[in-house]
Amino acid sequence: MTRKTFSLFDPALVKPALVDALRKLDPRVQWRNPVMFVVYVGSVLTSALALQAAVGRSEAPFGFVLAVALWLWFTVLFANFAEALAEGRSKAQAQSLRGLKKQTWAKKLDVPRSHEEGRPLFGTPWHTLEADKLRRGDIVQVAAGELIPADGTVIEGVATVDESAITGESAPVIRESGGDFSAVTGGTRVMSDWIIVRVDVNPGETFVDRMIAMVENAKRRKTPNEIALTILLVALTLVFLVVTVTLLPFSIFSVEAAGAGAPITITALVALLVCLIPTTIAGLLSAIGVAGMSRMMAANVIATSGRAVEAAGDVDVLLLDKTGTITLGNRQASAFLPAPGVTEQELADAAQLASLADETPEGRSVVVLAKQKFNLRERDLERLGAHFIHFSAQTRMSGVALSGRTIHKGAGDAIRKHVESQGGTWPQALQTQIDDVARRGSTPLVVADGARVLGVIELKDIVKGGIKERFAQLRRMGIKTVMVTGDNRLTAAAIAAEAGVDDFLAEATPEAKLTLIRSHQGEGRMVAMTGDGTNDAPALAQADVAVAMNSGTQAAKEAGNMVDLDSNPTKLIEIVETGKQMLMTRGALTTFSVANDIAKYFAIIPAAFVATYPQLGALNVMHLASPASAILSAVIFNALVIVFLIPLALKGITYRPLGAAALLRRNLLVFGLGGIVVPFVGIKLIDLALVALHLA
Repeated sequence: MTRKTFSLFDPALVKPALVDALRKLDPRVQWRNPVMFVVYVGSVLTSALALQAAVGRSEAPFGFVLAVALWLWFTVLFANFAEALAEGRSKAQAQSLRGLKKQTWAKKLDVPRSHEEGRPLFGTPWHTLEADKLRRGDIVQVAAGELIPADGTVIEGVATVDESAITGESAPVIRESGGDFSAVTGGTRVMSDWIIVRVDVNPGETFVDRMIAMVENAKRRKTPNEIALTILLVALTLVFLVVTVTLLPFSIFSVEAAGAGAPITITALVALLVCLIPTTIAGLLSAIGVAGMSRMMAANVIATSGRAVEAAGDVDVLLLDKTGTITLGNRQASAFLPAPGVTEQELADAAQLASLADETPEGRSVVVLAKQKFNLRERDLERLGAHFIHFSAQTRMSGVALSGRTIHKGAGDAIRKHVESQGGTWPQALQTQIDDVARRGSTPLVVADGARVLGVIELKDIVKGGIKERFAQLRRMGIKTVMVTGDNRLTAAAIAAEAGVDDFLAEATPEAKLTLIRSHQGEGRMVAMTGDGTNDAPALAQADVAVAMNSGTQAAKEAGNMVDLDSNPTKLIEIVETGKQMLMTRGALTTFSVANDIAKYFAIIPAAFVATYPQLGALNVMHLASPASAILSAVIFNALVIVFLIPLALKGITYRPLGAAALLRRNLLVFGLGGIVVPFVGIKLIDLALVALHLA
């Protein structure tokens, strides 16, 4: 399924966000952000002063006070808009997920309470009912072409399932009873064969329901780092609040002592306070957190909270599954190993014939290897009268039927069962070959011509191109990579060396994974891992960042704090990069927010006190036209800079795999220096515009 993507300022998002920005003016909402609450109170105060000025009793001209009040309200609204826009993107994604929910009918089996465990259920009488009336423990039958009515576990049968409605992937997957690939998701479609499913959830508890809730509730949680930053921002606000409050009596005393000038106005003091407190980062902080989760969703990853995303940014140990992450997963044919009395070319010829209609990467690799080794090409299939036998989840074999000849290839146990049913024998030497291939960490695929076994195709797992360089980048970031595999130690060591990982865990058991994670955490490290099986659940629950595969079991999904809808284990690296991007964005905008206060000192302080202390005019390095223009220019810039930084907060700054020291230097150079220079230019341009328009 193709989900709709939204541009940053898509009208479908902007219009609701503008309405939400007004709704967020509720004081109970504003109080959640203490820094912006100070701006909110300042807006109310200056609005009251503007009303007072309108009736002729004012400390400053009505136009000036009204302009300051309006721009303070705009500052609050722009911050609300940034948060509402980020939340709107998540809500839009949740709405697209709702499209997965549709009315489905289920074939509920009439299973008696006295049903014996293990007794076949296929053929049991059933009746039809609406899927939303199913309850946990109900048993349903799903045949080819039918939708799976609810999340559950396959307890009988095997079938290919189209999960594109959930994952976006068009290739169907096999779901069968037993093992780690027995979980099915409501709303997906059975493509072949049939399965008996035990429902694992009650109405409203489906995977899609939980995903929608996760996305819609994204705004409700703050991460530990975000809380720490909020405390810092509140502390800075309190400091500037105390300083600003003390300036009024100081100003009155100075005027009385000097016998000249006028005390600073409350409007100017409010403007000074709002410009000095870190409004820029405070206004964008919530948007950054929600946008981080939104970027996860765009990558087809559901995060249970912003905590999980941010924890990914702090990860320094990655536990990576070998198959599909470090290696291609789609194994490639590397050798033909003939059975006794069979030549290698004879085996290659039969293997290629059986694979000509096999569109899987493994099947295509068999055809290519036969071409390379024996120049077998340009088959006249019409003359041969070939009829291809496509892979079946039931038989676990595929092949080709020719004139008086049938060739099969498939898993060793499936071919053995087929050969023996045809009256053939299973050579011991062939079993030795199969065992040797398995010990090397490769996959044996057996070929049989009727009842005669021809030999073994060795499928080797190939290390992904460029993965070694990717691990080198992670190493430069200070992240240790650990390959986890069920292979024996020799096979694991060979692949680990080829891939360039820092360490590996061979013959991994659930206990071994759990022990490894705890040992790293005991050293103060943050650990991330992926998993899809019930045996991964303990380790997923222990890991700081736990990414469960959507194709995995219910236990794995519930143990993880993220679910990858694509079931792509390599996504873990992307998740870490997104987490780091979120942290870098927050750090960069914090640096900019603090740095841009400098220009405001040079704008507002001379304007506020120059009447009493003319010497302060030397600080007016921007040569602003008048005190009123200086104060108003600073307030307008303070509001507009939030708008200009919204795209950066939502998209995040460009991620580069650099070390902490390099990142710090880059932040200080780009956002620190930029935060100093940009306000000087911006405030001066606004001042020129105000003068040109005769507004100050």
